[in-house]
Formats: sequence, structure tokens, C-alpha cells
Amino acid sequence: MIESAKAPISVYLLTHNEEANIRAALESVVWADEIVVVDSFSTDKTEQICREFTDRFFQHEFEGFGRLRNQAIAHTTHDWILSVDADERVSNELRDEITTILQRGSLSDAFYVPRKSHFLGQWIRYGGWYPDYRQPQFFHRARMRYREDMVHESFEFFDGIDGKLGYLHGHVFQYPFHTISQYLGKMHRYSNLGAEAMFRKGRRFYAHQLVSHPLFTFVKMYIARQGFRDGMPGLVLAGLYAAYVFTKYAKLWEHYDRAR
Repeated sequence: MIESAKAPISVYLLTHNEEANIRAALESVVWADEIVVVDSFSTDKTEQICREFTDRFFQHEFEGFGRLRNQAIAHTTHDWILSVDADERVSNELRDEITTILQRGSLSDAFYVPRKSHFLGQWIRYGGWYPDYRQPQFFHRARMRYREDMVHESFEFFDGIDGKLGYLHGHVFQYPFHTISQYLGKMHRYSNLGAEAMFRKGRRFYAHQLVSHPLFTFVKMYIARQGFRDGMPGLVLAGLYAAYVFTKYAKLWEHYDRAR
């Protein structure tokens, strides 16, 4: 029996000062037909490491994650695209599953990929961290695009397309925060972006949000989503997320205070 030709695939990664993570991420996708890196002018060795794996390295100013992802798609050349963050690693199981789809064809236009995310050396199973279907990571370029949100970007199918979503079984392994200090560093950046996005959209600030929203976040993660089952890392993570929400709304208040 003659096997049909496998459709080619592009993988894209977004980077900014990711020298500690990017090599492992790139090593996990060397099987792809094309690797595209879109960098926001890193000042460390990110570019040097990336160029060991691909000459498809582009730089764009950061104007929000949604826009940056669409810019990355524009640089790819194949129809099927896999999005991989710099702190993620593609498992062999996911690679094989994607390869099978590219070989046989697919009835779905985009696929969610389950993530096994780690914190303080532990896979976090609860608190909403697993399987963490935030947005499709494997998709056909002619079917979907990202909404140009500043942070926590969502997606949409193109006008006139009744897109079909599928779910893969192979995992991506994610290592977003190796230490609490690293989380706090990211919290500063993401809370800035989140507060700015809310301010631009005219989101109103109310004093009770500094109490109600962090408390709701903690209860949701630690109790409703059973974060307590992850032990001390689950407790620390729920507390840190509550602190992030508090900081984001405090910065929203700061935007309005400065605008007076």
C-alpha cells in the first residue's frame, strides 16, 4: 500500500529574553518542516540560540500577544500550524499524533492540546491548571486567527467559516514558573498589561474589586477547583493568583487616578 504524502507543518514560537527556556522548546519541535521565531528584541542570547535551529527569525515590537501571534502566522509558509510557547515542550506522543493527522487528513480545523504545567517542581493537576484548554494550539491557517487582545488572547474563526474544534490526547509540558520570584516577575508584567487593557476598554474601577475579585479567585482555584489536592504548591499558587488579581485592579485604579 502506498502511503499518502504528509502535509507539511510550521511551528511558531514567541520570545523575549528566553535564553533559559528556548533551547529545550526548540529541541522538542525539530521534527517540524518549518520553525518560525518571532522575537520582541531580546537582549540576552535568545536570538543566538534560535539561529542554531532556524533562519526564520523575525523581530517585532510587542503590541499585545494577540497581534504578535497573528504576525507570527503571517511569517509561516505552511497551512498547518502548531503554536508553542518558549516555556513549553512538545511530547513525543503529541508529535506522533500530529504527524498522523497530517498524514491522514482531518475533519477538524483547529485542535486543543492538553498541557501538563509544572510549578515548584510538581505537575499541577488541579486549580484549573489541567488540562488548561486556553486556545487551539494546532490549527489550519485558513480557518482561524487570534483576536488582537493585549494579554490572555482569544481566537475566532474567519467570517463565514463554521469551524470545527477537536481535542488531541498528546501533551505539551509547560514550565511557566520555576520559582516564586519568577512568578512575581511575570506577575508585574502581566498585571501591567491586564490593567492597561481594561483601562483602554473603559472598564470601570470599584473599590470592592480589590477584595472581592482576589477572594473569588482564591476560592475558585483552591476550593472549587480543588487546588488543595496539589498540597503546598496548590496553596501557594492560589495565593499568588489572588495577589495577581489584586495587583491588576490596583493598577487599574492607578490608571484612573492618573487620568484625573
